[in-house]
Amino acid sequence: MAETLKDKALDAGQAVADAAKTAGHNLAERAESAVERVREKVGVGNEPHAIAEHMDVIASCGTKIGVVDHLEAGAIKLTKNDSPDRIHHYIPTSWVARVDKHVHLTKNSSDARQGWMADAASCASAG
Repeated sequence: MAETLKDKALDAGQAVADAAKTAGHNLAERAESAVERVREKVGVGNEPHAIAEHMDVIASCGTKIGVVDHLEAGAIKLTKNDSPDRIHHYIPTSWVARVDKHVHLTKNSSDARQGWMADAASCASAG
């Protein structure tokens, strides 16, 4: 009988521990989601230093227009492999609305493609 009560107490304790672990994970996921929503609303994360290689570049209309090769002289150099004409294009960092998992632009895809440049120096005067 004592062994049965001990087993039941251990099982109940394990159930409580499992429930607490699940609740903790759920809380952490919700908190991360809330932080991301706040960042989007207030525009936090649009700092150029947050831009990393291989991030997708997304226009304001939601269209992917390229992939970051690297930052060069204050401009974003896009990979040529993801370019429709297989050459590097540059966009000014001033076009960046925010950076999260992707680089989000203030321009739609048509305007971004029409305005991208052939070198980083050209981006210095663009806005």
